[in-house]
Amino acid sequence: MAEKKTRQTTASVNDFIDALDNQRRQQDSRVLVQLMQSVSGEPARMWGPSIIGFGEHFYRYANGKQTSICKIGFSPRVNALSFYLAGFNGKQALLEKLGKYRSSKACLYINKLDDVNLDVLRKILEGAWNKNAPSC
Repeated sequence: MAEKKTRQTTASVNDFIDALDNQRRQQDSRVLVQLMQSVSGEPARMWGPSIIGFGEHFYRYANGKQTSICKIGFSPRVNALSFYLAGFNGKQALLEKLGKYRSSKACLYINKLDDVNLDVLRKILEGAWNKNAPSC
């Protein structure tokens, strides 16, 4: 079986952010690290080569194998800030107040933080943090 790529590493979050080519992504990433640390009470950690995650959620596959993923996290990708968040009751109502975004079942995509209401984003992060479910 292949080794899991999305696992917690010892890589530096600050070095990762500093190496981003896009100045806007660097700025937004620093704001998000502070925001997510405030919500989670956990330090930022690298998960795989490109996800900044907070906390750890363990879950078990149907075959009995257990694995883990960050409880909440984001990646400053070229096209958007990609958030990895669990669903929770009330999430859709908050998304309607968020601002400009795209989403999939468990992921949220924001071009830049200026496009959204940060207070609403905080509530979304809090809801995902408090939900006992894996992120995508």
